[in-house]
Amino acid sequence: MTPTFTLIPTERFLFNSMVDCNMAEAWVGDTFRIFPGKTGEDPLWGEAHDLKRGDGRHADEAFLLPSEAFVEVAIPPNVPPGEPGLHGAVWFETVYQDVRDTSGRTLYALYHNENYPTTLPYDPETGTGYLDIDWPPGLGGDGSPQAVPRIGIMKSVDGGESWTDHGVILEDKTERMILLPVNGNNTFPGGVGDPSAVASGDHLYVFYGEYAYPTAWDAQTHDPDLEASGQCISVARIPLADLDDPVGKARRWDGTSFSADPSGVGVPIRSLQIPASEGGGPVSAGDKKFYWGPSVSWNTYLECWVMVMCRVDAGYWVGDSLFISFNPHRDLGEGANSQDWSTPQLLHQRPGRTLWYPSLQPLATDEDVAARRTCMLLDKRARLFFKASNSEESLYLSDFIIEFERPAP
Repeated sequence: MTPTFTLIPTERFLFNSMVDCNMAEAWVGDTFRIFPGKTGEDPLWGEAHDLKRGDGRHADEAFLLPSEAFVEVAIPPNVPPGEPGLHGAVWFETVYQDVRDTSGRTLYALYHNENYPTTLPYDPETGTGYLDIDWPPGLGGDGSPQAVPRIGIMKSVDGGESWTDHGVILEDKTERMILLPVNGNNTFPGGVGDPSAVASGDHLYVFYGEYAYPTAWDAQTHDPDLEASGQCISVARIPLADLDDPVGKARRWDGTSFSADPSGVGVPIRSLQIPASEGGGPVSAGDKKFYWGPSVSWNTYLECWVMVMCRVDAGYWVGDSLFISFNPHRDLGEGANSQDWSTPQLLHQRPGRTLWYPSLQPLATDEDVAARRTCMLLDKRARLFFKASNSEESLYLSDFIIEFERPAP
């Protein structure tokens, strides 16, 4: 049986800094620290310096901070195109806290990284980067480029004040990008992004959106059904012991095990794909439905994993609904446990708004503070946050507490 839930209306929480991603956070000593925002070069939207940290005695205090209380974190600067190093803009999406460091100051951030042919041109020696041929238009319309997301890891040993880049751990190469004249989604031609990572056993499991073609792409042989079969929310894993030297160490789920290479073709979680009969289809079409933007937590009350996610319903990544799914297996590494997610249920709908980046957050209760709960570790009640946008405004907010109930025996 699947758990049930109720959304309880509350006084609105309105966040006062930039959010364009999952909310990364950790307890550093007695401080609840969050890492919203974006930093780095972006040819479409301009250079940003909004990747910041905010502190509180508990989640409520951190999420209600005034904008001036957020402090920019120090990460490595972008290097010129063609040079080794960090390219493109960076968003922190999840923070894993090294349990071996009793001070709580050793953190690993899973980051979403976006690039373009201008910031990461194709390198035939390494196969990385992108060829600027038939590149499709982006969110700014004709004349703007689509971005390609990748997933990397940074490390901090001072509680998140400064970071060193440990490199990209998951990416799709240029041969699997879906280009003109086929691509009409105005967002991504391929790539992997919007990750949420949780530790289970001796691995970090990374849930992410997969947007590329599942084989080498060609406009003449493009098959929409084949494209859709390889897309939606996927999972990879990396040993915790390899987080200090992670490049090349992650493995994608290949349908039977975690054996696909970091830039290889994996198999998405089938229960999270939307059938064509219900409007599902390929990402490149621009008018088909698919789930994206997972945020995963272990729920100590339900004793299961909980995933909240968005759904695209139309072009430009528009969708007015949030969904929730459950996985009963604490050990994500045994057999196909990582794939055993329930059919998504509608969590919240807000007509007239585009809803992105849902997450469940701890409360300001003594119990949640004592248990050091975060968006990755929750209990019976949590606060639901999401970004709600229309043509006039974009708000990151919370109007609800979610309360779970265990399934009947």
